[in-house]
Amino acid sequence: MKFDPSAGKCIIFSAPSGAGKTTIVQHLLGKIPELAFSISACSREPRGEEEHGKHYYFLGIEGFRQKIDEGAFIEWEEVYADNFYGTLVSELERIWSEGKTVIFDVDVIGGLNLKKIIGKNALAIFVQPPSFGALEERLRTRSTETEEKISMRLAKAQIELDRAPDFDYILLNDELQRACKEAETVVRTFISGQ
Repeated sequence: MKFDPSAGKCIIFSAPSGAGKTTIVQHLLGKIPELAFSISACSREPRGEEEHGKHYYFLGIEGFRQKIDEGAFIEWEEVYADNFYGTLVSELERIWSEGKTVIFDVDVIGGLNLKKIIGKNALAIFVQPPSFGALEERLRTRSTETEEKISMRLAKAQIELDRAPDFDYILLNDELQRACKEAETVVRTFISGQ
């Protein structure tokens, strides 16, 4: 598929798991009508209340690999063994055709890959937790994952935190309301082109 990265603007939110990026993205979607959420594709099964086409496009491992072969992704990554996530070209084209700015909630490597591909039409924001200890506490408070999964996420978080300087903007999430307000200001400025 031919992808035109100059067809619209993108806001990329990335962070280690538990840093609060999803909460901030949801806040922005409620406050800035020019934004539309890019639904990622993944190979895993839905969890809990998750719905296909709303939270993710749940493709399964074979379906995901088929889309890779078709060249349907802007970027994709095998985050853990047989656990794929990616961004479909069709998703950006859908949002841009509606005249909106795409907002992403993606992992750190996916965010950097998107920034590299989309270039100046993308603003890449890294959500920084107040400390590694706070991040670990947030992951444990969720009570959604096994100890093994938490350990995997924490090991990955150490590496991801080192990549923060590679982003256009580092947003410290030490106090959620303040971080949301700051994110609003930064995103509105980028969309308006000031």
